[in-house]
Amino acid sequence: MPDPTETSASFGFRSVPLDAKQALVDDVFHKVARRYDLMNDVMSGFLHRAWKDALVVAVNPPRSARPFALLDIAGGTGDVAFKVVAAGGAGTRATVADINEDMLAVGRARARERGLDAAVTFIEANAEVLPLADRSFDACTIAFGIRNVPRIGAALKEAWRVLKPGGHFLCLEFSRVDVPGLRELYDLYSFNVIPALGRVIVGDAEPYRYLVESIRRFPPPARFAEMLGEAGFARVSWRALSGGIVALHSGWRL
Repeated sequence: MPDPTETSASFGFRSVPLDAKQALVDDVFHKVARRYDLMNDVMSGFLHRAWKDALVVAVNPPRSARPFALLDIAGGTGDVAFKVVAAGGAGTRATVADINEDMLAVGRARARERGLDAAVTFIEANAEVLPLADRSFDACTIAFGIRNVPRIGAALKEAWRVLKPGGHFLCLEFSRVDVPGLRELYDLYSFNVIPALGRVIVGDAEPYRYLVESIRRFPPPARFAEMLGEAGFARVSWRALSGGIVALHSGWRL
């Protein structure tokens, strides 16, 4: 029996042809690119910064001049890459790959403002077919982007391919709240407050309604861990943050 994910994908709560999802996702991020990080602050009550700090700690770039290459997938605004470069030593470099040029434009402008042009490179690239050499990176990250990829399995295999042996893959993604009471409050906030905030700050509620719905369609942590193993990663693990609002997934290319 064919895998339905090979012919269709979710866009929020809608099922759409698989090849159509990328265009719909691109339109969402075109609309929100300029105020993406501001909305992250407002929506999460600044918690997304702490979650990304936990991701950077797990990346653990060397504090020395030893070369260390990070690939941050779907990281167009540069947020994670800037944090990793700041945490690492003189040898730490980051490549940001994103399919959306509007997000990349924001990231490049911010890199120039911070004087990080030499340390952080931005490339337009599809996570499912990365234009990068095998075994090129010491670590690969993706923060709140994997659920927007039409073919998640293909993207995970690409991440494995470009990692060096011993390389570390880390994925930060929204998850399933498992605390009674908090789950109901989170749903109320997500489906009512977040779209309203999007209307006020970005001028359009629909992109944020999609983002909320896409979280509910993403596989639970245990299933996503299985997908990492199917892509070739070893020593796969994950841990819940903030009562399960977010999960930090880890896997290694051994």
